[in-house]
Amino acid sequence: MYELGLLLLLVFNYLVFFYFIALNGVYLFTSLIAFREIRQYVLRLKSLDLSELLGSAGMPPVTILVPAYNEEASCVESVRSLLSLNYADYSILVVNDGSDDATLQRLIAEFDMVRAARLPTAELPARAVRRTYQSRLHQNLWVIDKENGGKADALNAGLNHSTTPLFCAVDADSLLERDALIRIVRPFLEDSKTVAAGGIIRIANDCDVVRGSVRRIRMPRNLLAQFQVLEYLRAFLAGRMGWAALDATLIISGAFGLFRRSLVVEAGGYASSQTSVATVGEDMELVVRIHKVCREKKMPYRIRFVPDPVVWTECPESFRELGRQRDRWQRGMAESLLRHRDLFFNPKYGRIGMFAYPYFFLLETFGPFIELAGYAAFITAIAIGVASPTYVITFFMLAFVFGMVLSLAAVGLEELGFRRYPRVGDLVHLFGLAIVENFGYRQLTTVWRFHGLVSAIRGKQSWGKMTRRGFPKEA
Repeated sequence: MYELGLLLLLVFNYLVFFYFIALNGVYLFTSLIAFREIRQYVLRLKSLDLSELLGSAGMPPVTILVPAYNEEASCVESVRSLLSLNYADYSILVVNDGSDDATLQRLIAEFDMVRAARLPTAELPARAVRRTYQSRLHQNLWVIDKENGGKADALNAGLNHSTTPLFCAVDADSLLERDALIRIVRPFLEDSKTVAAGGIIRIANDCDVVRGSVRRIRMPRNLLAQFQVLEYLRAFLAGRMGWAALDATLIISGAFGLFRRSLVVEAGGYASSQTSVATVGEDMELVVRIHKVCREKKMPYRIRFVPDPVVWTECPESFRELGRQRDRWQRGMAESLLRHRDLFFNPKYGRIGMFAYPYFFLLETFGPFIELAGYAAFITAIAIGVASPTYVITFFMLAFVFGMVLSLAAVGLEELGFRRYPRVGDLVHLFGLAIVENFGYRQLTTVWRFHGLVSAIRGKQSWGKMTRRGFPKEA
């Protein structure tokens, strides 16, 4: 029996080694691709005159959808940032999803909103709209007040009242840079096959914000927020940039994404309790469904990622709220991928079915279970005295050192392309975080993600609350 246990422990250790090799190998592969793509992007950007693009008559009109539920702390600053965008023709639809705080009252008071009729142009299922408002100060700003139905339901209500060929989904706790919309529209102008595009998200905690614009970029003072700065760089610059170059993007962040409205309406809109079984990962589920619809219709299409149309967001600063967020993200991924499991190694869906979906399903969705069990097996092997020096070194290299290298590569991508943190001290700090996060923080996020996986399997549906302190302002 003892020998059988040792054999099973050995077999499982090999499985864990394979998991770390596969996971980090894909990250390294996408990072290398991202280095090439960002270098080429920066070179193209130097030859681009945004003012000429802004004045172009060919710029398509865009509707910005802002679902808001209990966002009184940040909704005004967020709308101000949207009103200051450099773009010729756009409208803003803030969808108040039955907030029980002062979100609606703050918007009405700040922007002089009055009741006005706005007729629907589509019939996606959504909770009832109570009334619509238009600003007397800004004719392109509207508020749709509706019964509570969740974020996906609010987005569907916004889509029902949109009239433009493109729509941009933005979180109510986010701030867009002034040229963000111009930059994210570019892929639609450059390639008619583009049906969706996403941009990079950055952390606004402790930055100076003046009338909806980030004026001075700072590293957050809170250590958890600092770790998230590094995570976002790794996820967007090293991850999504590489996946987009492979034409295999499965995720566009719900905080900032641009879509072809007709295709999304044809696909049934966002998955909500009114359309199907709701998911807390409505952003990823929609992108996966767009892949399926386009490939089943044999329609040429591209889903792009643009690394510099920046949106700033407030991240959690407490263990409790960060844990809820990561639980929700993992649940959303698991729900979205399990719902579309017919993609799994299905050649009908090309590289999405044969490469992207299997990677995210096996290594990202179920990875937290394998990783936690791997740590337990590692400790057990050492405790019972069967861990050889080669085994210990190999595990340490795969589980820790490789992770450091990938995080350092993400900081390198930031320095190569954009240098949003120009101070040498901030750069050194990011390099230090890339080393420290592998000893405690990464394992903690794995525990939260594992909990999210269990919650998805159990069918948990609650969104969870996050307390907003609002965007920091210049003194």
